[in-house]
Amino acid sequence: MTITEATALAAIEWIKDNATTMAQAKANRLYLEQWLKTVKGQIMLKHSGVSNAAQETIAFSSQEYLAALQAYKEAIEIDERFRFLVQAAEAKYEAWRTISANERAGA
Repeated sequence: MTITEATALAAIEWIKDNATTMAQAKANRLYLEQWLKTVKGQIMLKHSGVSNAAQETIAFSSQEYLAALQAYKEAIEIDERFRFLVQAAEAKYEAWRTISANERAGA
C-alpha cells in the first residue's frame, strides 16, 4: 500500500471526525467502571445480615453484577478498538512524513 499525502491527511481527518464518538466511548467505559462498584454496593446492602465476604460473593455472582460486567466488557472493546484505530491512523501519517522527508533528502 502506498501512503500518499491524501491517505495521510485522510487518516488525520478520520481522527478529527470521530473524536466525539471516541470521547463518548471512553466516557462510557469510565462510567461503567464506577457503575460496577455501585451495583456491587447495592447488592451488598441488600444482604447486610451476612459477613462482608459473603456479601461480596453474593454480589459478584448476582445477575445484576454479571450484566453490568458484560456491559463494561463491551465498553472496553469499543474504547480499545478506537484506540487501536487512532494508533493506526497516526502510524500512517508518521509513515507518510518519513517517506516525504526521505524523498526530499534524496531529491
